[in-house]
Amino acid sequence: MEVESKHLWEVEHPYYCSGTNYYVSSDRADETVFTYKSWPEFLTEMADADLDMNLLFRWDWQEGEKHGVKPFNGDIYYRNGRLKLFYMAQRKGFHTCAMVDVCRADEPSVIGYLKPRLTHLLSLWAPLIPQQLGTE
Repeated sequence: MEVESKHLWEVEHPYYCSGTNYYVSSDRADETVFTYKSWPEFLTEMADADLDMNLLFRWDWQEGEKHGVKPFNGDIYYRNGRLKLFYMAQRKGFHTCAMVDVCRADEPSVIGYLKPRLTHLLSLWAPLIPQQLGTE
């Protein structure tokens, strides 16, 4: 399986994921959507979160006016991006969303956060993954 090398902000997933939970009324959205003003602020709360109780199933790094955020101005420390992290609360049976204001300089740390969660997610699909990748 060939992996295309792109920056996280260059990835456009083929379908969107709602940040809100369909089964939670809008007056209780603050119980499932969490906002953070920076990547370090997010990590303070979630860096060591349990991988099963906070099963990360998707991420979207958004930049630009089409996503309602400012365009990149050339400064990698300018916080113009929004990283959406979508989690399944498996015991409770609903998903949550973390919306984090990020800058391009955060990308290496974000990748460091995402990789073990990808490994964990793939482990839930064993033994199918080796067959799908052709590495039986």
